[in-house]
Amino acid sequence: MLLTCNGASAGPLVAVAVLALASPGATAAPGQKQAWVAAWAASPEPADPDPDEPLLKLEDQTVRERVRLSSGGEMVRVRLSNDYGSTPLLIGSATVATPTDAADVGSIRSLRFGGRQTVTLPTGASILSDPVKLSVAAGGEISISLYFPRRVATPTLHAVALKNAVVTPHGDFTHAARLKTLSLSESSILISQVLILARPGQRLVAAFGDSITEGVGSTSGADRGWPSDLVRRLIGQGGEPNLAVVNEGVAGNRLLADGPVGSLGISGLARLDRDGLSLPGLTHVILFEGVNDIGFPGANLHGLALADAASAPSAQDLIAGYRRFIAAAHAHGIKVIGATLTPSEGVVMPGYYSEAKNAEREAVNQWIRGGGAFDGVIDFDAVLRDPSHPSRLQARYASSDHLHPNDAGHQAMADAVDLALFREFPKARGFETKNPPPSSGGDG
Repeated sequence: MLLTCNGASAGPLVAVAVLALASPGATAAPGQKQAWVAAWAASPEPADPDPDEPLLKLEDQTVRERVRLSSGGEMVRVRLSNDYGSTPLLIGSATVATPTDAADVGSIRSLRFGGRQTVTLPTGASILSDPVKLSVAAGGEISISLYFPRRVATPTLHAVALKNAVVTPHGDFTHAARLKTLSLSESSILISQVLILARPGQRLVAAFGDSITEGVGSTSGADRGWPSDLVRRLIGQGGEPNLAVVNEGVAGNRLLADGPVGSLGISGLARLDRDGLSLPGLTHVILFEGVNDIGFPGANLHGLALADAASAPSAQDLIAGYRRFIAAAHAHGIKVIGATLTPSEGVVMPGYYSEAKNAEREAVNQWIRGGGAFDGVIDFDAVLRDPSHPSRLQARYASSDHLHPNDAGHQAMADAVDLALFREFPKARGFETKNPPPSSGGDG
């Protein structure tokens, strides 16, 4: 959820070092470049202590997780992140495949890194796999299986995956079509991006925000958050074949401040470079963040103080943060679409809502709509609020916590996005490689 947490103090942000490892076997003509674009993404997060989390107990085990790509292709690459690892992390084997359900797959292909099946990720580093041939349609899922031969002391997770990861008994089962399930996790581990080869005119939109963007309140496992609904809308009408959408939502995230625990993420401004501007092929960002900046001060969740009331930002503080975000994106040629903040009266969390906080939200929304700083505006507030009680969500769109939209609410948000916002776009900055090394996966 927007405020999902398991307790613990946040660790410091570790600088990301990207290992771009080359390998032989290129098919492109000499000097020819091929650009890659992100088709799926998730923000790396540190793991909060939790005695019931199976991803914190990994040793000689395989994890299989699924992701749904917003754009299709015939070749993929996978980025794995040890951003928050305190020690080097050994991956004994990794595969990508087409899932039939959470545990079972077909068309298994090996992932290699610089031509090697086994790879060690240094502390704080991420690594991009070699290209592997795997045909995936826009909106299609892939399964990624990772084998961890040794104890994983400090894994890098994404806490609210809204899709179960399967953890096996001891052994390397990355090439198994069917897994034995020892346990399930609601989080994902290591995977931060999946790339596909970019097509001419390819555009990429990053949905950037908190747990409403992440999809909390929608049906778990069904990919029913508003960014996923937007992808289905695009595929269904067939009018935007070159527009990919990735979800960079983080439960409990704020624009101006880090979370009180690690899984709530570093501030939106702090993660902009990693989770936004560095995305291969990025042309647009939809910024929908600030609900928690207003709601957290003086609130608590299950006894956890979310932020000191004295730290509450003013509307002008949030507006200054938006201006900083926009300026950073514009410096990279990226357009930023602002989304108005949705209401929260009735939220089942002490201290999160007050009339004064709602007045601040309305002042921020007035600026988003009329300030002229964004390259476009999506009025999520107008879509979801109750016309007779505008500080509340409409009942038909509200989940049981009165803060997050339900499936119908997420769909209404996706339907409110004006696609014309993305038809005038800057040149995409794809991840380019000379003579990229293709791989059939080595499995025939």
